Amino acid sequence: GSVLRREEKMANMVEATSQKHFEEFLAKAGKCLTVVHFHAAWAPQCGQMNEVMAELAKEHTGTMFVKLEAEAVPEVSEKYEISSVPTFLFFKAGEKVDRLDGAHAAELTKKVQRLAVSGSPAGAAEVPDLNERLKKLINAGPCMLFMKGSPQEPRCGFSRQIVGLLKEHNIQFSSFDILSDEEVRQGLKTFSNWPTYPQLYVNGELVGGLDIVKELAESGELENTCPKAVSLEQRLKSAINQSPVMLFMKGNKEAARCGFSRQILEILNGTGVDYDTFDILQDEEVRQGLKTYSNWPTYPQLYVKGELIGGLDIVKELKESGELVSVLKKES
Repeated sequence: GSVLRREEKMANMVEATSQKHFEEFLAKAGKCLTVVHFHAAWAPQCGQMNEVMAELAKEHTGTMFVKLEAEAVPEVSEKYEISSVPTFLFFKAGEKVDRLDGAHAAELTKKVQRLAVSGSPAGAAEVPDLNERLKKLINAGPCMLFMKGSPQEPRCGFSRQIVGLLKEHNIQFSSFDILSDEEVRQGLKTFSNWPTYPQLYVNGELVGGLDIVKELAESGELENTCPKAVSLEQRLKSAINQSPVMLFMKGNKEAARCGFSRQILEILNGTGVDYDTFDILQDEEVRQGLKTYSNWPTYPQLYVKGELIGGLDIVKELKESGELVSVLKKES
């Protein structure tokens, strides 16, 4: 028998056939990225770009992809000055944030990747203006490094050198990868009036780039300028004691990222006892360090008042023997 290839229907790939329809899609998408393809049935390059969109839609499930036939919905095409097909417009919170003219698959993919990331649910409460965002980022840690890549994998020589200097002098720093966010990358140059990267900030103030950090390191002033690293042991102690009941897990209360973590959440939620979680996937140092510190090789790990209770199996046993609540309340 012959197999018919049906075009896959995806919830996040839709066709807008009227202005009202189009506006409803935008409203429904809210703060999430919406990509609108102004196309024409007669243009083969539009067909190709629809295939590209279908692939992107599979990968970026939080992004809305809207096809709109430019000549069939002239009110929308004219409003956004669409003069040729294919043209792509990118919307967030009902505002146009970017545009791409022509059938450029690689460029479309790049823009979707970039714009979809910066609209992740974490920042979705409101879309703050860029300067507010930059202020927040600069103050995200006592010592903030804006660099290309990550400390584990710097993506340029200058970033690699500055990371090396900070580590060598035992400086505790947080970093932000400017390659992951074009808006921050361009905005920060203007905001701080400093045209290049890497850039180092301490307590929200720009210290400078690699040359200045080198000078500070040579004169011995770097340690006084930047906060010293808190030892891993101190970090672990304070994490374990953050709340009376602390669960170290993969993911968080809203979204467990492994089956064992999900099961332990269900059990804890069933006790009605308050607890806090720590997502070890967000912090490789804690993830590795805690195994050694507590001599317990796997996750999830449950602590009560700073003491390790154990993992899922032990919690299951305590639940079955009816002791779990009193252990969590540390009555026994």
